[in-house]
Amino acid sequence: MAYSTKKGLLLYNAYRTITYTLSPLIRLHLRWRIFQGLDHRSRWPERLGRPSVPRRPGPLVWFHAVSLGEGMSAVPVIRECVRKMPNVNVLMTITTMSAFEVLRNWLPSEIIFQFSPLDTPGSIDSFLHYWKPKAIVLMESELWPNLIMHASKNGITLALLNARMSEKSFEIWSRPVLLPLISLMLSKFSLIAPLSTEQGIRFQLLQAPPGIISFSGDLKYVIEDFGVNGRGRKSIDDLRSQLTHKQVWMASSIHRGEQEIILGVHTTLMQLLPNIVTIIAPRHPQHGREIAKKLEKEGHNVILRSQHKKLKPDTNIYVVDTLGELRHLYMLTPIAVIGGSFLPRSTGHNISEAASAGCAVLTGSHIGHFSHMVLEMQRLSPLSILQVSGKIELEKTLIQLFTNATLLEAHRIAAKEAFSRLSSDIVTNVLFIYWKPTTNLTINSIQFVELSSSHQFNLKM
Repeated sequence: MAYSTKKGLLLYNAYRTITYTLSPLIRLHLRWRIFQGLDHRSRWPERLGRPSVPRRPGPLVWFHAVSLGEGMSAVPVIRECVRKMPNVNVLMTITTMSAFEVLRNWLPSEIIFQFSPLDTPGSIDSFLHYWKPKAIVLMESELWPNLIMHASKNGITLALLNARMSEKSFEIWSRPVLLPLISLMLSKFSLIAPLSTEQGIRFQLLQAPPGIISFSGDLKYVIEDFGVNGRGRKSIDDLRSQLTHKQVWMASSIHRGEQEIILGVHTTLMQLLPNIVTIIAPRHPQHGREIAKKLEKEGHNVILRSQHKKLKPDTNIYVVDTLGELRHLYMLTPIAVIGGSFLPRSTGHNISEAASAGCAVLTGSHIGHFSHMVLEMQRLSPLSILQVSGKIELEKTLIQLFTNATLLEAHRIAAKEAFSRLSSDIVTNVLFIYWKPTTNLTINSIQFVELSSSHQFNLKM
């Protein structure tokens, strides 16, 4: 073990040297991302660890999520943190612009919201020196060597919630040359809460200390309803009334390359069901605008969500190019096809939101780390999730559902019931944060508690 730790330290020092040496190039890459609209034009210094708001006095807990899905999974824990620890500052960082645009409007006002620092020595040092967190809660797969090692060196408690590692990442980290580094990094955590048993086994095989692994369930089952503003609510209601006499299905979280499959299926359905309306919600809004532009050139009558136009009698494709409305749009359709699952090397997307809305849920065969969610729901009810192999099977399944109302209703009920059973346990078992006051009402410790196993770690303030 001592030899492995020594080798892990040598590998980390090599990584630190490389990232320090390449810092100028990484900054140039950041500038390029800003030019491409992938990073914020005015808040980019935050990516270098430079704050844009003052640090409030008092202890601080830092939550970090890379993108929108992970960020939404963190929100229930953050809200519990704010409720249970009103005297503790909470900082949340994200990486992607999509997460920034949605979450900044829905996080509690008292949450400090920043873009995450790049994993270079200078950025991490600057960030930790300024914010001085007492604990860092990382979401899912954010395992960055400089962040983890610098935090540990500074005595900062580390937790990894909804922990997951893709099959590809697991294969890479399992290689003899890299295993000592990941083993060293995982040893710095006080708590790792995998989102499934399979993921827990992967972390154990990567030599995470067994005593820090605690199972609580997938936080994606308890993602909150962020709601919509008054204008958005009226727009949803108007769209619902326009779709009342239509046969509707929705393809959500579509990735580039999948639109050809969805549009091909739409063409087939049009021949059999002239009253069909296909809602396409790409993963990224810009992709939606590109799809709409291409379809318009081909003579299709397409409506873009951001334009808030009414459907015409011959409108049969509705393209969503907005963020943060997916859960509400699921309420408008009896059938949801979840993208990011139809092309090789895809990893799937969250199916629970569609199931909670009472949709008949379909997904492709490439579902990556969401396979545990599919298996859990299918174990409760085989009708809850339908997996199809590709375009032909998707067409066949959709035709069956649209032409058999009894079958469609059975799938919708099964999906909603399976979701309800799985999510109800997580409300009581999920990791939450609470504070333990001393007799003089000052904060003495923060404890992360997992009810089902009574696993906890203390953070002395």
